[in-house]
Amino acid sequence: MSVASASAAALRSSSGRRCGAGSGLNGGNKFLMMQRRDLVTKGVALSVSSSLLASSTSSDGTAAQALERLPFKADGYSFWTWRGRKIHYVEQGSGQPIVLIHGFGASAFHWRYNIPELAKKYKVYAVDLLGFGWSEKALVEYDATIWMEQVSDFLREVVQSPSVVVGNSLGGFTTLFAATEVPELVRGIVLLNSAGQFGDPNAPPMAEGAAAEEEVSAVTRLIVKPLKEAFQRVVLAFLFWQAKQPARVEKVLKSVYKDSSNVDEYLISSITAPTADPNAGEVYYRLMSRFMANQSRYTLDKLLGKLTCPLLLLWGDLDPWVGPSKAARIHEFYANSTVVNLQAGHCPHDEAPEQFNAALLQWLASLEEETGDKPAEPSLQVV
Repeated sequence: MSVASASAAALRSSSGRRCGAGSGLNGGNKFLMMQRRDLVTKGVALSVSSSLLASSTSSDGTAAQALERLPFKADGYSFWTWRGRKIHYVEQGSGQPIVLIHGFGASAFHWRYNIPELAKKYKVYAVDLLGFGWSEKALVEYDATIWMEQVSDFLREVVQSPSVVVGNSLGGFTTLFAATEVPELVRGIVLLNSAGQFGDPNAPPMAEGAAAEEEVSAVTRLIVKPLKEAFQRVVLAFLFWQAKQPARVEKVLKSVYKDSSNVDEYLISSITAPTADPNAGEVYYRLMSRFMANQSRYTLDKLLGKLTCPLLLLWGDLDPWVGPSKAARIHEFYANSTVVNLQAGHCPHDEAPEQFNAALLQWLASLEEETGDKPAEPSLQVV
């Protein structure tokens, strides 16, 4: 596909209540409502492909390669100490701040084709969530709140100014969560094929579920549960070993990319390098066995009900995991939203970076017009 034809087909947007959903509203939630067994058996695909889909906008890769790319640094860029833990982030440009939040298994390097372009007009930050990328592989209890708190504190301590926060997949859910907790620090949010699910009106109240869990028999608590966890640990250890092999990463990526031109050494290294950390396997186990299986505690409808800022949904329509019907449902639920559909997969910012950058910059310009904010003149300094 040529750059011109990709550009012509890439963008169709809607705002307010005008929404062009092309399918039912249930399809986009199937992945995030899968059973725990499905999460385990699909662990490899989830950990690698749910956030690390990247390809260029032409079959020979020239479109993405024509963009300036963030240099890959094996030792990372800048570091911030948060609650005694080392957090990696990239910082470039000057002006109104934009904060980029990666998805599951990814890092700040996944914004390689976006940071340099956005930094021509804005102050851009890309941060690695705790347990991912070049941030510390802390042995803590991973819960959605930990990343919400990390991003909130990053905005407060590092950025120190109201920002537009952009998140992909897990990073999208984290972005939404943070925006509801520290609205004074967020001017607007952008969700790219976001994780999270809408609440099930037929599900029992959480309190009742917790009470039932406390009433499990001693046999279940002392024998069945430990055996189940031991088996789960063995299975996830194998899946993690398999998922971190470069050949496996490349194969999985190429099987899920609409256009695999950007499946290159840079991308593969940014995925596999963090897995060399001694704690990476344990972090993977805690994420897959605990956090990923308990997302229903934090539902999109509850968070959207608390959101107060403008929302842009930049959605890859060809995503096999989180389809466009989910964007349509979010748009229908939250009136102050705009939808831009891209002919890309789960990570449109890396698969179609030119179209993504153009759509985001256009929305940012309209946001500035509405609020009367004027971006500062960009400097030549690159941090």
